[in-house]
Amino acid sequence: MTTTDQTPFTGYRPLAENLAQVAHDRAELRGVFGKFATGITVVTAGQEPPRGMTANSFTSVSLSPALVLVCVLREAAMHKAILDCESFAVSVLSAHQEEVARHFANHRRPRGEAEFEVIGSTPGKHTGAPILQDAHAWLECRLAAVYDGGDHSIFLGEVLDLGHGADGDVLLFYRGGFHRLETGVGESRGLGA
Repeated sequence: MTTTDQTPFTGYRPLAENLAQVAHDRAELRGVFGKFATGITVVTAGQEPPRGMTANSFTSVSLSPALVLVCVLREAAMHKAILDCESFAVSVLSAHQEEVARHFANHRRPRGEAEFEVIGSTPGKHTGAPILQDAHAWLECRLAAVYDGGDHSIFLGEVLDLGHGADGDVLLFYRGGFHRLETGVGESRGLGA
């Protein structure tokens, strides 16, 4: 096992069998989903060879214990890499890293070590998964559970380590395109304000 000495991943949770199976037009569904702005991350796993992919279906789940989730297409190479390693890392991209997002979303990019040659990265100290340089923030995670998410799997990760770079703008994905969050525009207020 490439992670810490904690309890290993215990199993897969199937999707409920009683889903309505309502048919939706894919283009319309993507259009509606695209109305929700998300941050952009690069999820990485493995050491030899490492794998990476751009993902915007990432979110925090719990503060105690510290848990996050990422959704990965079952047919993606990253899916097998996370299952094999039982761990992954997440790099939250800064506003100036659009080319990094495009690189890891490109299905024709080189794979393995060559995948990371044009992108600076450092192996995570717990998982060995690459953490991208200049990321706005990053997390290393041990695979805690896997849930059925239709054509995707929902990977729940226990946060082993984390960090962040200097404050700055972040990269967003909205309506099928990249955008930058402009800090300092208007008044920033928390949810309870």
